[in-house]
Amino acid sequence: MAKKILAVTACPVGIAHTYMAAENLQKAAEKLGVDIKVETQGSIGVENALTEEDIANAEGIIITADKEVPKDRFAGKKVIITGVQDGIHKPEELIQQIQTDEVPVYKPELASKSGAKSTSSKENPIYKHLMSGVSYMVPFIVVGGLLIALALTLGGEQTPGGIVVPEDSFWYHILNIGGTSFMFMVPILAGFISVSIADRPGLVPGMIGGYIAANGSFYGSEAGAGFIGGIISGFLAGYVALAIKKIKVPKAVQPVMPIIFIPILSSIIVGLLFIYVIGAPVSQLFENLTDWLASMQGGSSVVLAMILGAMIAFDMGGPLNKVAFLFGSAMIAEGNYEIMGPIAVAICIPPIGLGLATFINKRKFNRTEREAGKASFTMGLFGITEGAIPFAAQDPFRVIPSIVIGSMVGSVIAMLGHVGDRVAHGGPIVAVLGAVDNVLMFFVAAAIGSLVTAMLVILLKKNVEEAPSVATATAGATTTVSKPDVQPEKEVQTEETKVEQIHQLTDIISLDLIEPNLTGSTRDEVIDELIEQFDQSGILNSKETFKQTILNREKQSSTGLGMNIAIPHGKSDAVKRPAVAFGIKREGVDWNSLDGTDAKLIFMIAVPASGSGDAHLKILQMLSRKLMDDEFRSQLLNVKTKAEALELLRTVQ
Repeated sequence: MAKKILAVTACPVGIAHTYMAAENLQKAAEKLGVDIKVETQGSIGVENALTEEDIANAEGIIITADKEVPKDRFAGKKVIITGVQDGIHKPEELIQQIQTDEVPVYKPELASKSGAKSTSSKENPIYKHLMSGVSYMVPFIVVGGLLIALALTLGGEQTPGGIVVPEDSFWYHILNIGGTSFMFMVPILAGFISVSIADRPGLVPGMIGGYIAANGSFYGSEAGAGFIGGIISGFLAGYVALAIKKIKVPKAVQPVMPIIFIPILSSIIVGLLFIYVIGAPVSQLFENLTDWLASMQGGSSVVLAMILGAMIAFDMGGPLNKVAFLFGSAMIAEGNYEIMGPIAVAICIPPIGLGLATFINKRKFNRTEREAGKASFTMGLFGITEGAIPFAAQDPFRVIPSIVIGSMVGSVIAMLGHVGDRVAHGGPIVAVLGAVDNVLMFFVAAAIGSLVTAMLVILLKKNVEEAPSVATATAGATTTVSKPDVQPEKEVQTEETKVEQIHQLTDIISLDLIEPNLTGSTRDEVIDELIEQFDQSGILNSKETFKQTILNREKQSSTGLGMNIAIPHGKSDAVKRPAVAFGIKREGVDWNSLDGTDAKLIFMIAVPASGSGDAHLKILQMLSRKLMDDEFRSQLLNVKTKAEALELLRTVQ
């Protein structure tokens, strides 16, 4: 008896192509009399996951994906790695190929030579690697920052040397746990940037490099190199490990390369480079900077406040921030509290300002950023500047100037208002605990600086288009639905209901959203027709705004999925409630489809910019699967009336 064939399908957005490929592989396997199990890595997570037993008993694995899929679990098995389009258009060929002896056995140490297709030709690899590190770092920032803030608030006591949590108290342990989380922050960032570049062999050198970057004692710096140093060490470790991976070695050595030679050699190279080449000059730079700040005390207080505010904000807990902070702390020891006052204000402005920005204009931020904004705002209240790091790492050219200017404004106002701070800490927490002179001006300075940061970020950032695909176009939207009814005239209800009530496609489509005979002769004319259907049904606030959203999505990549199907979609504030419009262009219209076919069956999806829930994603997955059925597509093309189309679409459930 032949062994089972396994497959994994995935695309960057996780709806249409992911499930189309899965459906076609299953149909092809049935036709060929082959037992197959397909794992889909879609927008709502992994479904039909492959178990260890499945893999152990598998003849081979087919990976059809346009994004990175972990492959180490398939070591020792025949593996085909190709793009998701091959899963859609060449499923039989892939299955037949895996049954031959020509498919190579997957070896993790040779992963870089496996021939896998890149995630996207348009994706910036530097950005991809950076975001990989940031995504793993963020939980450490949140956990560390909030635990430290909790300990300082509930267990902190004011002393001449700062806010201190007594060592014999329960909150001292909470403080240490938070500090431990922060200690891991930079190594984790560097480690997973390196992993993104070089796979698992990059983890050890990345984390070691990140630890050295954060610990200035290695190269004579009190401040260390902060998260900027972590980014440098992460990329350095990744590319060094990748270079070593490509060195040809005897077969006898290959199995131990990823667990011994690559980590050891790359860790030594990265560590020594940071200690002797990168870290030492940085140490000298910041020592000179500290001396320069000290020399300015007799000069313009406003200029000094501007410099200190900019330094605090620029690298958010990094070396510049630490130099300014240590300088202010040293002034407290000399009885000069009006240096630490502006610093205490500047410390809280980046995280509070960015949190405010996500509250004021949600359209400028994606869902992850809006969630990070809540944590950032909270951390700012307790003087934890690191809360701004996720925003700065993802969009430095807009975020860093905004937080620097906001902190400079707040710092200057605090200096002019004679705000003093008697403890080595910042944020509103120090004012609440009574450590600040001129509390009113402290809050005025912090509020104005935070608003400046928020307004600048909102001004500089573009609206987030959260609908680069069917998946994200519909993710998290609140919808209005109508209960299934045998009468085709039943329309979509206008009141909002929970998305969990959606069970079939006709919950978000109705007669007036179906046109069996589209007249447009171009893609844009067809788009106009379908948008007009939405507008006539009261779905839209603005046809022009929604059309621009649709066209912006088409610029990113065509929504022509092939096999005479197109699914244009948009997520916009111009949409009142989620809905799907369906039209048939019997002669076909050029939609720049990947397989070159004209679009005849066109589904347009409209989703509000805000909302919650993801049950409707399952409807779109069902649609993608259903459209892989040749007979279903043929039946759709042959309908003559709206009622016939609606009744046929009821089967998508």
